[in-house]
Amino acid sequence: MEYSLTKATVVLNSTHILHQPIAIKGKRIAAVGKVEGIPIDLQNECIVYPALINIHDHLRGDYLPRVGPPEGTFYLNWSEWDKDLKTSRVFQERANISLMDSYLLGAYKNLFSGVCTVNDHFPHEFNEPFLDKLPIRVIREYALAHECSSFDLKWGDGIVTEHRRALKRGHPFITHLEEGFDEESQQGIEILLETGSLDEHAVLIHCIGFSDEDIRRVRKAGAHVVWCPASNMFMFNVTCKIRKILRAGVNVSIGTDSTHTGSINLLEELRYARSLYRTMYGEDLPARTLFEMVTQNPAKALRREDSIGTLEIGKWADILVVKQIEEDPFETLLKMNLEDIELLVLAGIPILGSDRCIALFQKKEKDYTSIALKGCKRTVIGDPMALLQRVREKVGYPKVLDYMPLQG
Repeated sequence: MEYSLTKATVVLNSTHILHQPIAIKGKRIAAVGKVEGIPIDLQNECIVYPALINIHDHLRGDYLPRVGPPEGTFYLNWSEWDKDLKTSRVFQERANISLMDSYLLGAYKNLFSGVCTVNDHFPHEFNEPFLDKLPIRVIREYALAHECSSFDLKWGDGIVTEHRRALKRGHPFITHLEEGFDEESQQGIEILLETGSLDEHAVLIHCIGFSDEDIRRVRKAGAHVVWCPASNMFMFNVTCKIRKILRAGVNVSIGTDSTHTGSINLLEELRYARSLYRTMYGEDLPARTLFEMVTQNPAKALRREDSIGTLEIGKWADILVVKQIEEDPFETLLKMNLEDIELLVLAGIPILGSDRCIALFQKKEKDYTSIALKGCKRTVIGDPMALLQRVREKVGYPKVLDYMPLQG
């Protein structure tokens, strides 16, 4: 398919904003500044962004409600939460749903919030059977250790082997790190240093136990930090030293974690992150910085910056089009809601859109359905309404999932 998005503000990246057409041919961005193929007139009412990237989710765990510590208490480390989750009623209810449908729920949670690319923090043998059947891109190229502690879930082949695999293949090495306050959890950086696994391939999730020296070491190594503020505050009533981490020059991305502990989607996580930063420090976290944390920063951390994260000729045409709310496009991103999405494109293929973009859905390259998303008519890839109906049949009542506000 060949088409162009015209008459819109185009955010190529955090420093380059144009008011020019952008052309898509096949899977990639073909041109900026000229019209090719079918013109989609956005009538000077929209902003075109790179599609968002959720660097940390547990797709099979995107279910509700949340599971957390008893009121007035907080966990010492993540393993206490894991025990509570697995003995909870919601976990028992979730078990009625097939793993395929659990993954589809997680995928649509992300799709409806403008996300095209997700990192699912499970080992390959867990998620590989499902990835080709999902409506979004889930990163396949990674090495993984669940956690740098003795009480991790033993995912992967161990820190040393997994890190070596990442080096050999040019992949990120991903691990939860210092997700807690017990003595062992707070030795995460030391463990990575001892095993030779702290370098530019390392993608470190949570990091709430970091000392100032840990931050210095992470910056020196060129490692990356993933901030999940809503999940951290819900489980531990504290998050990482985010201002010090940013000021040190560490590459920081934002992830949602699963909805069992985090925000219902990435848009809500962005808003929560900004609000929490203001509460913690009495100053603003710029919208431009938050935009970077869900586009170019995670692309860099995942070692995919040559293909996603910005809008450049030759990159994948992963595109998010939103109704303009504020003059500043970065502020629009922080204020937008699901119903403000006019178009979402994955590698050139439209996967969600309003009637404004209906011409792109008439090629029938994929199977689409019509839905009412928060009362607004949208065309979407696949059949999320049928998915929701299957879930309700399996659990035995009209389950409501806030990230899938579908009518019908």
